[in-house]
Amino acid sequence: MPFRAVFFDLDGTLLDSIDDLADSMNFALQREGLPVHDVAEYKYFVGNGMGMLVERSAPADASPALKQRLLETAQERYALLWDHKTRPYDGINDLLEALRQRGMVLAVLSNKPHPATRAVVDRFFPAGLFAMVQGSPSPLVPAKPEPGVALSMAGKLGLAAREILFMGDTKTDMETARNAEMVPVGVLWGFRTREELLDNGAKYLLDKPMDLLPLLDAGV
Repeated sequence: MPFRAVFFDLDGTLLDSIDDLADSMNFALQREGLPVHDVAEYKYFVGNGMGMLVERSAPADASPALKQRLLETAQERYALLWDHKTRPYDGINDLLEALRQRGMVLAVLSNKPHPATRAVVDRFFPAGLFAMVQGSPSPLVPAKPEPGVALSMAGKLGLAAREILFMGDTKTDMETARNAEMVPVGVLWGFRTREELLDNGAKYLLDKPMDLLPLLDAGV
C-alpha cells in the first residue's frame, strides 16, 4: 500500500526551536539562583513537554514547590520568546510544498500543549497546509510515545496506520510510530543522534528534508 500521509513532530523536526526553549528555561533557573545549562544539553532535556523539561533541568533535590515555580516561570517566559530565534529548518518549506503538490496528507503531532502547538504552526507555516495540527490535549491524555492521539488523528483523517510516515528527531517519536504501527522516519538535523534513532526503531534516516522524496519515489 503506498504512503498517503506524513505526520511530523514539531520541535527538532519542522522547527529549530532549541534556543528559545533553552533561553526560557535558563531564565527560570536564574531567577531561582540555580545553575543554567548549555544549549547542547537542552537537546536531551526537551521532547516530552515542559513539565519533563523542568524535571531534567532542575537540581535532583529540587522540591515539588520549586519545580512548580520553575515550570510557571519557564512557561511565562516561553510565551514571550517562542518566536524570537525559532525558524523552520533549511529545506523544510521546500519539502512541505513538494509533498503538498503530490497530494500527501500532512499533519503535526507535538507534546507541546495544544494551544501553543497551534500558535507556533500558524506563525511559521501557511494556513491550510496541514490537515490536522495536534498538541497535547490535556495532562489527562497520555502524550507521545503513547499512540492514542496519533491513532485518533489517523482515524479522523481516514487513514490506516501503515499508510503514514511518522517523522521525528527523538526516540519518543520513533517509539510513537512503532506503538501506532506507523513507519518511523528519523531526521538527523534535529536534537538527537543517529544512534538514538536507530536504537529506537527508525526504519529510515534522513540527512536533509528533501531526502524523503526519493523514498516516496522508490515506493519503499
